[in-house]
Amino acid sequence: MSAIVNGAGKVVDFVDQRITASNWLKRNIRKVFPDHWSFLLGEIALFSFIMILLSGVFLTLWFKPTMAHVVYEGAYVPMRDVGMSEAYASTLEISFEVRGGLLMRQVHHWGALIFLAAMSAHMLRVFFTGAFRKPREINWLIGVVLLVLGVAAGFTGYSLPDDLLSGTGLRIIEGGMLAIPIVGTYLSSFLFGGEYPGDDIIARLYPMHILLIPGLILALVTAHLMILWYQKHTHWGGPGKTNTNVAGAPFYPIYVAKAGGFQFIVMGVIVLLAATIQINPVWLWGPYDPSVVSAGTQPDWYVGFLDGALRVMPPWEFYIFDHPVTMSVLIPAILLPGIILTPLALYPWLEQKATGDTREHHLLDRPRNVPVRTGIGVAFIVFYILLWIAGGNDFFATILEIPVNWITWFIRIGIFVLPPLAFFATKRICLGLQRRDRDKVMHGRETGIVMVSPEGEFSELHAPLSQAQAYQLTWHERQLPSDPGPATDANGIPNPNYRSKRVQARLSRFYFGDVVQKPTREELESAHHDGHGAESAHRDELPSGQQ
Repeated sequence: MSAIVNGAGKVVDFVDQRITASNWLKRNIRKVFPDHWSFLLGEIALFSFIMILLSGVFLTLWFKPTMAHVVYEGAYVPMRDVGMSEAYASTLEISFEVRGGLLMRQVHHWGALIFLAAMSAHMLRVFFTGAFRKPREINWLIGVVLLVLGVAAGFTGYSLPDDLLSGTGLRIIEGGMLAIPIVGTYLSSFLFGGEYPGDDIIARLYPMHILLIPGLILALVTAHLMILWYQKHTHWGGPGKTNTNVAGAPFYPIYVAKAGGFQFIVMGVIVLLAATIQINPVWLWGPYDPSVVSAGTQPDWYVGFLDGALRVMPPWEFYIFDHPVTMSVLIPAILLPGIILTPLALYPWLEQKATGDTREHHLLDRPRNVPVRTGIGVAFIVFYILLWIAGGNDFFATILEIPVNWITWFIRIGIFVLPPLAFFATKRICLGLQRRDRDKVMHGRETGIVMVSPEGEFSELHAPLSQAQAYQLTWHERQLPSDPGPATDANGIPNPNYRSKRVQARLSRFYFGDVVQKPTREELESAHHDGHGAESAHRDELPSGQQ
């Protein structure tokens, strides 16, 4: 044993003398990580991605990415003597003949669903808490690209088995490409290798799915973690937590132990789901046939909103020089993703421009303290859920026993009505929570004890908050609308930036004009002074156990 230790020590010393790795370890091994459950969402995405890679390597050994026609003679009896592509036949072989193959297929599929769900939840956490603000705009942009790549990886993998369900999904993609004016037919022919379905689509999707997209995801995840490591971690405000420090546990050994244990939990849950809940049973759908459309099936949740947009879009079409422009496909399939992703990617800069806030932020916002941003986020969630429901309009019509057209028209109207209502309702709720926090700080918390004054007046006794509780509600900065300043200076010379400053001031008032500001020191002193005598008298009248 001593020889092994001595040998390892010599290797470490050899490396350290040449790259001084010990200095880097000394600086970073005690790096502090905040300890809050919401930070685990990103870790769930990372650990599920690892499971996707491991299970994907296993599946790659047996999958045959070709559309060459074969006659199935495998172990699944109902499909014997049926003509199919070699891709579909190899998928059946993995499912029924390779030891552990079906488990690995389901691990891969469940891992992909959880990966995208965790990324989405992580981005919502970052959005609602303002963790995207300076200096973390680049990481936000990387996160948006990762989400797009995750969807692309999921869809390309979903399409590889060449079953009836995945073929129907590819048919929808082909329809979206054909709706693009001028170049749509060329794009479709290039992707499918000729007239749909062609003979090359599986062979072209395969390297994208196992090499190109995972490589890009791995590179961006590495860049994301490197930037995260270099920059100071965001954390929730509270006693001892400021914009210039980080409070939490050291990377080693505490964070390593926690993250290691959590990794096994995430992986265990994915394997448990794969072992107990069936997903994507391709043998039930059969091989893809362009003349047949699958019924009673739904796409994976992350592309359900695009399917829903296609289902509820009115049949709009017009002609330009005898060439049809099918807006009922072009808008939901091609334009809608861009309409969603462009403001999503640019939001850190849009908010910075609207509020005029260019400072660095390392403390997270409580969502209630930024009502407009929170309202925008909830409105987007409602918008997404409506389209997601539309993607299963036939399913909901069957379950609820109502005509499918009722659901379609409800979504068509609701897509314009419900998100604005959700925005205003969320904003009012946030303002109400702000008022409650302000009242707690100024007057204390309600005790439920009603006192009667000598004059017969009833009042409830309020217990003062502790300093830690009060600080928890007041550590955030005061958010005031910006002032455009005068249109001219003292000498009557017009301000060339006045018009843009006035626009920014209006946007700033939209963000912060209704915000309930936290009490000032003078307001706190006045409130505590005015209520101190009565509070003391009430406390004196209470039994010792209630004081």
